[in-house]
Formats: sequence, structure tokens, C-alpha cells
Amino acid sequence: MAKQVPVRQCIGCREMKPKNELVRIIRTPENEICLDKTGKKNGRGAYLCGNKACYDKAVKSRGIERSLKVEIPKEIYDAIGEELG
Repeated sequence: MAKQVPVRQCIGCREMKPKNELVRIIRTPENEICLDKTGKKNGRGAYLCGNKACYDKAVKSRGIERSLKVEIPKEIYDAIGEELG
């Protein structure tokens, strides 16, 4: 029997995709917002496709802020956007 792959929803395009195809953005217990490339860091997470269009939709709709339950300054959005490419 094959191992079941976990599925998560992208906060930009709202599509369900395998967890390993998405990028995780987390809010750490110290209220720091960062990318979690390993998917194993401790904190509240939100998943996003790796493309720029989904990131732009998530920023415009404030999906990242709603998912992480915190207000995010523009500098952090810019830093995350650069890391995503």
C-alpha cells in the first residue's frame, strides 16, 4: 500500500496541492514572519504556490495576514517576495 501524500491549500489560488509542492510561510512563537523551506519549523503556517501570481493574490487579498493572524509590514512582504523569486 502506497503512503498517502498530505495535501494543503494555497492561500493565493485556493487550490489543493501536495504539501511538498508548496512553500510554507510561518509566524514563529516570537512573532517573526519567515519562509520555512524545510516545512518542519515550529509556528503557525500558511502554504503558498511557488509562483509570483499566487503570492500577489495572497498579498492583495490579505490571505497571509488572515492565515497567520497577525498584521504584516510592507518590508516583510518585500523580503518574502524576493525569497520566492
